[in-house]
Amino acid sequence: MILTTGHALDAHLLVTHASASAEEPAGGIAGWAADLMDSLGAAGAGAAIALENLFPPLPSEVILPLAGFAASQGKFSLLAALLWTTAGSVVGALALYAIGALLGRDRTVAIAARLPLVKTSDIEKTEAWFGRHGTKAVFFGRMVPIFRSMISIPAGIERMPLPVFLGLTTAGSLIWNSAFVWVGHALGTRWHEVTDVVGLYSKAVLAIVALAVLAFVAVRIRKAGRGAHRARS
Repeated sequence: MILTTGHALDAHLLVTHASASAEEPAGGIAGWAADLMDSLGAAGAGAAIALENLFPPLPSEVILPLAGFAASQGKFSLLAALLWTTAGSVVGALALYAIGALLGRDRTVAIAARLPLVKTSDIEKTEAWFGRHGTKAVFFGRMVPIFRSMISIPAGIERMPLPVFLGLTTAGSLIWNSAFVWVGHALGTRWHEVTDVVGLYSKAVLAIVALAVLAFVAVRIRKAGRGAHRARS
């Protein structure tokens, strides 16, 4: 009887361990982020998000729900997940803001003048647009893949007041991060479901950006061809 009970207990422990292992992401970005959180706790989630800002191919849509799942497993508190991931967003955004500020307007214009198909007037139009919509772009840009990172650079180039930049970045990041961390916490072992759904949103944004770039290049090439034809005529 004792042996039977012991074997049953061992079997239960093995099943529990196997189940827990199955819930843990292995390999890839999710596995890397999970390892960071295992090693550093909530600070690991913050570090992953800071790196996500600097390297947009790292998707916050994976890291944030995973942080919520880790919180649901008791690795750290939900509040700690929210605070650290938002801090990571701000740190990453500040690094890109600093790059933009160091680059400055004059260097940006000089670089644009050397790029094929890009005109100095494009920079001037972008500056005018940012002057009208910069605050909205920084706030809402935190909720759009790619733009979430890139919007910090023009903010730095235009020297948006740092307190304004920090306030908008913190508010926008807190909303975005809270939504994903909370859903990951609520879904528990099914945290990856939100990643699958939002992955479609990210792909749609990438497709729109790619089409916009292709349209821009096509229009500029066409105009350049017409200009060359008129010059020959």
